[in-house]
Amino acid sequence: MEPKIWERCVEWSGLELTSAQSTQLQIYREWLLTEAVEAGGLGPNETNRIDNRHIGDSLLFVSGFEEPPMNVLDVGSGVGLPGIPMAVVMPATRFQLLDRSQRRVGLMKRATRMLDLPNVEVIQGDIADWEQPVDGLVSRASLSPERALTDFTRLLRPGGTAVIGGSWAAKPNVLGFELLEIPEAVLDQRVWLLIMRQH
Repeated sequence: MEPKIWERCVEWSGLELTSAQSTQLQIYREWLLTEAVEAGGLGPNETNRIDNRHIGDSLLFVSGFEEPPMNVLDVGSGVGLPGIPMAVVMPATRFQLLDRSQRRVGLMKRATRMLDLPNVEVIQGDIADWEQPVDGLVSRASLSPERALTDFTRLLRPGGTAVIGGSWAAKPNVLGFELLEIPEAVLDQRVWLLIMRQH
C-alpha cells in the first residue's frame, strides 16, 4: 500500500498514480532507506522523511509543467531527486539526471537499472558545461535561484519550463520566477516551487 501522501502529490500535479508506478516508487523508497543512506547519498536523519520530504516533494515538481515536456534535465540530481519519482509518473518524458559526483552518478545508475526506467539517462557533469537545449529543467535544493536563472535562461528552449524547489521556511520572492504555493494539506507542510517559463 503506497503512502497516501504520494497519491495526494500526484493528484495535485494533475496525474493519477497507477499500481505499477506505485510499486516502482515503493522499490525506490526501499533503496533510498537502505543503499542510498548507507552510501551517504541521504543523511541518516532523513529516513523518517522519505515519503513526504523526498519522494512526495519530488512528485510535486510535475505540477510546474502545464504539459508534459519532451525532455527534462534534472540539475544536481544527487540520488535521483526529483528526477526519478518524476520519471516514474511521466513515462513519456525523457529525463537526464545530471550530477558532478561520480559516486552519486553510480548510485543513480544502479537505481534506474533496478527500477527499469528506459526514459532515464544518468550523466556525470556540471550545468556550466551543458550546452544541449532542453524543454524542461528541474533543480531541487542544488542551485540558488539566482545562479539557476542564468543557466536556465541559456538552456531552455522557447516555450520551455524550469521548476526549482528548496527548503524555504518562508515564501521566496525571486525576480524572473513565478511562485507556486502547495497547500499544507498536500504534503503535510506548506511548500513553494519557483517556476520560470521561457518565452
